[in-house]
Amino acid sequence: MREHSLDFDYGAKTIQDFVFLYQNNKLNLEPGFQRDSVWTLSDRKKLIDSLLQNYPIPSVFLYKQSENGKLRYDVIDGKQRLETVLMFQGAGHFRGHRFAAKLKIGSDETVEEWDWQKLQKRGHEHRLMGYKFQTVEITGDLADIINLFVRINSTGKRLTGAEKRHARFYKSDFLKQAARLAERKHDFFLGNRILSAGQISRMKHVELVCELMASSHAKGLINKKKALDGIIGGQAVDHRSLRRTVQETIRILNLTKKMFPEIRSTRFSNSVDFYSLFMLLWEMDQDNCILIESKRNRQAQKLLVWLSNGVGLVRQRQRKAEGGAPEQRLFADYLLTVQGDTDSLATRQRRSEILKKVFGGLFQKKDDQRGFTIEQRRLLWHSEERRRCPKCKVPLNWNNFTIDHIKPHALGGKSHLSNAALMCRECNSRKGKN
Repeated sequence: MREHSLDFDYGAKTIQDFVFLYQNNKLNLEPGFQRDSVWTLSDRKKLIDSLLQNYPIPSVFLYKQSENGKLRYDVIDGKQRLETVLMFQGAGHFRGHRFAAKLKIGSDETVEEWDWQKLQKRGHEHRLMGYKFQTVEITGDLADIINLFVRINSTGKRLTGAEKRHARFYKSDFLKQAARLAERKHDFFLGNRILSAGQISRMKHVELVCELMASSHAKGLINKKKALDGIIGGQAVDHRSLRRTVQETIRILNLTKKMFPEIRSTRFSNSVDFYSLFMLLWEMDQDNCILIESKRNRQAQKLLVWLSNGVGLVRQRQRKAEGGAPEQRLFADYLLTVQGDTDSLATRQRRSEILKKVFGGLFQKKDDQRGFTIEQRRLLWHSEERRRCPKCKVPLNWNNFTIDHIKPHALGGKSHLSNAALMCRECNSRKGKN
């Protein structure tokens, strides 16, 4: 293992120093490796109270570097502390994030609501601006800086797997595309309780989308950790493949939403179960199954509720140390796959097999032959005596007629002459758009 290239300079800076650096664009609170803010308003109010009480606060770690001959600091650790002070003051783009806190200031020990303007008017501004943060200014290679960031954040509110990958691989095109898609689907994940607001703030939605995209790219189920670390951190995905993967993931997510509008009321709103449901639909889509027929989709929703409730009943019996009934074996088998190592490839394969048993027979395959052959075209033309478009009644000739599926191909209609009708090109085209 090579030694790091980092140099450390220990010192102190007042809050006034940090505000000056921020106002002069010399303090970067959000370098690429930095995570999203996770502090609550309560956390921020407690910090302001601690600062005004002059309590000691953990050191701020800064990546010191030169940019076009000018000094700049990237915040490695201490982002939320500095951010909180800037919010309290309403500095720069934090103007809309001002807040007040209940504080004891003065000798009478009275608790009052204080904001920045009140502190200034009452002559207490110096108590905040003069507070000194202990600092560690660091220089060295960016790779070592990122490793330090991950190491420092291994305590306290620890980095999630998604946050660690973001720190290490923030330049990855795959990760950037996943992050964009995760933000697009933010309301879907939150509204269906697939992820909580807290989980989303810790980048769990990005991690889930990375899983879905990685599975689509790999053409099947994956071992979560091994596959994500590989595709985000090492294996390059060419631009064309990445675009196809994103489009495919969007299509299956939209399909899931359409097929299972009540998913939030079932256990499949859990991210582990949701992944398996997504992959079931992905596989059916790859197998050319019909997934847009409303009658079958209603039945699929009922089966989803049945499976979810059955697994819930078995779990209740387990908690009461009661054995499962023989007819509950399917539910018990599924329950085993969502306990313990839920994200391994073997466990996901077992869960997938159960879902196929439940849903597999429900969906019909589309005809592999999408269109009609030239021979079918000739046979149909010569078998029709009245050659008019059934829609607009325009007379048809060899050059302007097309063959229409009476039962649409998308709904399982076969490309057989028994399911064929003459139609003018314009009406057939218009029908396809409706």
